[in-house]
Amino acid sequence: MQPLRGITYKLIAVMCFIVMQSLVKWVSKDIPAGEAVFFRSLFALPVIVAWLAMRGDLRTGLKVARPMDHVWRGFIGTCAMGMMFGGLAFLPLPEVTALTYAMPLLVVVFAAMFLDERVGLFRIGAVALGLTGVMIVLAPRVTSLGGETVKTMEAVGAVIVLLGAVCGALAQIFIRKMVQTEEVSAIVFWFSCTSTLMALLTVPFGWAMPTPVQAVALVACGVIGGVGQIFLTSSYRFADASLVAPFDYASMLFAILIGYFIFAEVPTGQMLFGASLIVFAGLIIILRERQLGIRRAKARQAKTPHN
Repeated sequence: MQPLRGITYKLIAVMCFIVMQSLVKWVSKDIPAGEAVFFRSLFALPVIVAWLAMRGDLRTGLKVARPMDHVWRGFIGTCAMGMMFGGLAFLPLPEVTALTYAMPLLVVVFAAMFLDERVGLFRIGAVALGLTGVMIVLAPRVTSLGGETVKTMEAVGAVIVLLGAVCGALAQIFIRKMVQTEEVSAIVFWFSCTSTLMALLTVPFGWAMPTPVQAVALVACGVIGGVGQIFLTSSYRFADASLVAPFDYASMLFAILIGYFIFAEVPTGQMLFGASLIVFAGLIIILRERQLGIRRAKARQAKTPHN
């Protein structure tokens, strides 16, 4: 294990995803979310294929044990990406980032519902705290429903992003089940394939012809997203998940800086307070997962017969 290398790769991945989202936000006034998903998925494919070939995993990346699992994971994951991209058109980048932090909290809930994982009072309390933070972030948007058109669209954007977080959490549940029968390389490769095809279904709802500059930005979204996916996957090869997971929250710092200097967005105190509660709850859950992992490892060692 190389912890420092793992952390560095995770930070690079986080930065890649924020830059990708920033590019999507920049073109979002003219380019529909479904079209952005298409470019993001299509142009990530060459990067992923090259990476799999370099690792010698290309053959494994093409093997599928349960095809329909990939279809459903692709559908849910594409919905999550499309909703997040859609929300970027209406909300400041830091606010979208804060709302997507609800995803790991919802994973805990869905794991208990669909995977029969035991969730103690400690993690239930952390989830409740995090969801309180989500409500604090959402409150100014929800109360503006029915008011000015701009405010109403911001409220709709917030709801869309939250629904995207729900879909993202469900996608994580799918992945937890899929890794029992599928290779990680196959999950990554076929998601890009299925999301590319599913994004094409949004063509009847209206796509726009991008300008040359917008086309470059959209292609860059795919390439940068693919690079981010590679660094994210690689980070877990060099460090424990419990060590690198907290660095997901560095995305808030990146989002605030990019939002301020590129989009002239200044986060409100209420949004920052709500985001802080969500981050704190997420860190509590990560710490708890690490403790439970250590206990499970010790239990397995105790059960292993020694000669």
